[in-house]
Amino acid sequence: MRIIRYHADDGTTHAGIETQPGTAQRLAGDPIAEGLATTGDTDTVARLLAPVVPPTIFCIGQNYRQHALETGAAIPEQPVIFMKPPTALQDPNGPIAIPRCCRRGDEVDYEVELAVVIGKRCRDVSERDALNVVFGYSVANDVSARRWQKHAGGGQWIRGKSFDTFCPLGPAIITADALPDPQDLQLTTTIHGETLQDSNTADMIFTVAELIAFLSLDTTLEPGTVILTGTPQGVGVARDPKRFLQPGDSVTVAIDGIGELTNPVVAG
Repeated sequence: MRIIRYHADDGTTHAGIETQPGTAQRLAGDPIAEGLATTGDTDTVARLLAPVVPPTIFCIGQNYRQHALETGAAIPEQPVIFMKPPTALQDPNGPIAIPRCCRRGDEVDYEVELAVVIGKRCRDVSERDALNVVFGYSVANDVSARRWQKHAGGGQWIRGKSFDTFCPLGPAIITADALPDPQDLQLTTTIHGETLQDSNTADMIFTVAELIAFLSLDTTLEPGTVILTGTPQGVGVARDPKRFLQPGDSVTVAIDGIGELTNPVVAG
């Protein structure tokens, strides 16, 4: 089932089941908190929104073997965790804005990622039970300002990952029952018709289940929490020559079985 958030023709905001592109069966309230009860109304979608407004966005670094190799990083012994604020969220087709503080040189990069949406309040989840707390999956672009990430953030990644618009998410959530194996999904990044990332979630170092178990250790995960599970090889900073996002670009990140998320790039 494809769950979307959208503005209807009258400007109101709803969650719905996408029946075909541009049309949705309106849901009664928050589908994660209140279930998938429909109202009986069918809406024309005037504008797609990020499919969830998460209370927390956890992110995983260096979680693909080939990506670790291309950056010269060691394979981590446990998940590398950082966070993005909810204010970094951006809608499908909304612009990724190059921050003014990033205009000294090229540095803003793309990262296609599988996004996991938690559906149940949980804590200390076992790896065996971890996929049972998943509401569904979406596509994310972990936009990253590399100078801020590596040299200007005090040794922490969060600053370079947290600028406004640096977390495009969508276009939909595919419910977990429709995507039973998150470890066999092809994911790509394309800019102006050129495929820059092309890999499979089978290359993850830590699986979705392992990540949920690790993050929930003595830590409560609220419904709607989003986990970005890492990016594969092909990022701009590791290419020769380097390929960073520029105003005028249109970047599409896609995952088979979930969909394509496209955002234009503009000067902030």
